[in-house]
Amino acid sequence: MTSFSYSKSLVGKVVLLLFVATGIGVFFYFGLQQYLTLESLKGHRNQLLAYTEAHYTAVALLFVCLYCIQTALSLPGATILTLGAGLLFGSVLGAFFVNIAATSGATLAFFAARYLLHDWVEQKFGHRLGPLQRGFSKNAFNYLLILRLVPLFPFFLVNMVSGLTRIRLTTYVFATAIGILPASFVYTNAGRQLGMIDSLSEIASPRVLGAFALLALLALLPIAYRKFTGRELEDGVKQ
Repeated sequence: MTSFSYSKSLVGKVVLLLFVATGIGVFFYFGLQQYLTLESLKGHRNQLLAYTEAHYTAVALLFVCLYCIQTALSLPGATILTLGAGLLFGSVLGAFFVNIAATSGATLAFFAARYLLHDWVEQKFGHRLGPLQRGFSKNAFNYLLILRLVPLFPFFLVNMVSGLTRIRLTTYVFATAIGILPASFVYTNAGRQLGMIDSLSEIASPRVLGAFALLALLALLPIAYRKFTGRELEDGVKQ
């Protein structure tokens, strides 16, 4: 029975790996990254707006699905897609669609990392993951929220690393959805003014980055309070 369960698990992992590899391979083989550039988005601005106006619901559903797949497979282009959401759907609704899609895709990536790598990583590097696991065990929500708010940490890397910890799914989803909301709104708002943007670096200005850093500091306050008072509260971790 144990051997049969192991075989099923192995087959499932191989199928998932093939699916991920196929998705990434198709993306790069057909050169789809060439369409996910600022120049391409600006060049097709009028056509995209006209098509969205004529087929709004279909475009919204397609956008959410494509963004979800892009995030789940850790493909490039999230910034351009977010700008596109602002262009096509507006700042608020665009940020809403991005939040749903990015959170869903990040959750799929989280599941994939946990399913494919967790046991192996625990066996090989469990002793080295000790500090990270302890950090998550005490302040899971705030810990992940800071990682989402600070743009220094790549989004796909946070998805992968989180899957290797014992953080609960509900905690992961809520922290991700809240943590990515400020940046989503900043970029969708920029998408509304696409004609005024010549470089992506113009969006991530020192003022914007400073605001993200301030939000991260606010997220640190509960952790600092627990350290200061000596309270060891476990938050959102599977035992």
